[in-house]
Amino acid sequence: PREGFPVCYDPDAAPPAFSPALWPLAEASPLTLTSADGTRFGAFLARPEVATGPGVLLLPDNKGLSPFYRQTAARLAEQGHPALVLDYYGRTAGASPEKRPAEFGELPNLLPHLLALTPEGLDADITAALERLRTDGPDEVVALGFCFGGRQAFRTAAPRFGLAGAVGYYGYPDAINGAPGPTQLAGELTAPILAFWGGADEHIPADTVAAFDAALTAADCPHEFVGYPGAPHNFFELAAVDHADAARDSWQRLLGFLARPR
Repeated sequence: PREGFPVCYDPDAAPPAFSPALWPLAEASPLTLTSADGTRFGAFLARPEVATGPGVLLLPDNKGLSPFYRQTAARLAEQGHPALVLDYYGRTAGASPEKRPAEFGELPNLLPHLLALTPEGLDADITAALERLRTDGPDEVVALGFCFGGRQAFRTAAPRFGLAGAVGYYGYPDAINGAPGPTQLAGELTAPILAFWGGADEHIPADTVAAFDAALTAADCPHEFVGYPGAPHNFFELAAVDHADAARDSWQRLLGFLARPR
């Protein structure tokens, strides 16, 4: 279904910049991590000179690790949050996402890799990324995901990941092709969730968002949903100038969520 595979960020997309840097970067470099099953996969770590808040596990859209997410990690690190981005496709496309051709992200080429993903493999890679992020940063970590990554970020609110919270930008929460989504898994989710939605997002209908909200409420999972009327699926982007107010507001809310005492 179209809801499962929306087009998110183009290769030249960049995140908006709303906050001046508070700290210089101590590190901003690619990594290769190893999952529990021996799979090597690509990642990117940005660390501030001084960490003043929780770490951020950054979960990209379905195209995997791209410049947009490396830049977003750096922006978070400049605010005092060590940030690590992982790539999803180590098992099928190798551990060097920066070496993939641009056409890798086109849906016909991406689809075989996307369909090969499993919850078990994703969980193993997320766990390995969390271990690496915590080795030289705060033990407290919040997940932040966009699109496909937003869906995964909601899943990481389960206790087995030990996260302090999860933030999702336009992550489709319902079942896809019979596979349960965060709505169906809401009973397992306990960490606080912050979710951003575009009111004009053709991929995520309002009733789908409402069903997720109701499921989290029934499960007693603390959550806050913020919707932006007229905003499209990928409104958090430098080029989306017509929706800069929504992007700015969500960024400020994200930083506020990261700053909450826990």
